Amino acid sequence: MQDKDVTEKMLEKYNDVFADILNVLLFGGRNVVDEAALKDALPMSMLKIDGRVRSQERDIAKYWHKNKINVALFGLENQTTANKIMPLRVFGYDGAEYVKQSRKENIDKAKYPVITLVLYLGYEKRWNYPKTLFEILDIDEEIKPYVNDFKINLFEIAYLDKEKIDLFKSDFRILADYLYQMRKNRDYIADETAIAHVEELLTLMSVMTGDNRFEETINELKGKEKVNMCEVLDRVEARGIEKGIERGIEKGIEKGIEKGRVVGRQEGVISILASLVNDGILSIDEAAVRANMSAEDFEKFIK
Repeated sequence: MQDKDVTEKMLEKYNDVFADILNVLLFGGRNVVDEAALKDALPMSMLKIDGRVRSQERDIAKYWHKNKINVALFGLENQTTANKIMPLRVFGYDGAEYVKQSRKENIDKAKYPVITLVLYLGYEKRWNYPKTLFEILDIDEEIKPYVNDFKINLFEIAYLDKEKIDLFKSDFRILADYLYQMRKNRDYIADETAIAHVEELLTLMSVMTGDNRFEETINELKGKEKVNMCEVLDRVEARGIEKGIERGIEKGIEKGIEKGRVVGRQEGVISILASLVNDGILSIDEAAVRANMSAEDFEKFIK
């Protein structure tokens, strides 16, 4: 099973999902960002720190071309657990992109804004770590007026209003609805919304829930025109029943084998005792006691 970081990227790399996230979280569900206007950006940037070149990589980054906006870079950062230095990380990502724009070869080119969204996908507890640089830095009050603050654009998906979650149109709505329901009820009831990216969503659901039956159903659903989570959960449940039956059969076979071994061992002991009786070494009563049987049953066995 893949990790959460990888599977989240698999789903959000699609332009329809990426645009949907921006449209709902930034523009109240209005169709401002057209998926056709998005272009993949290299998520990796290089920094020289202490004389060494180091790389840093965003989760997902895309350029947005629009009529009145020459270009804007949007980055998505997924967090399943809260990160106490997230403002420093995002500041580094954004700063690296601005440094790129300041290079000599780009000096005369139009400059564009860099915006990063931090999507917190935890649902058991709220984000409880800093959201600004000032909350992290140890700043003397005398110099504080000259220090520039920096805040992250944090969105706690499981804690969005249900009305906002319903604005999502892509597969991200299914993920957001799952997180919301798990936070509210510790249970998930699916609806019949069609899934566009079946493999990516089910792989992510498999990782989020820790239930690899989601991933196991992918091959069964390949080639189907319309798939929804109701059907997926039915198949997941069926797989659970099937596995339960298989485990029951295996357990039954194991018990049968063990019982056979016990019976075999017991018959072997009784045979030896019977030989001792036939040789006159033991009486039937003595042998029956050692075999944990009545004298009558032991005598029947000998005959």
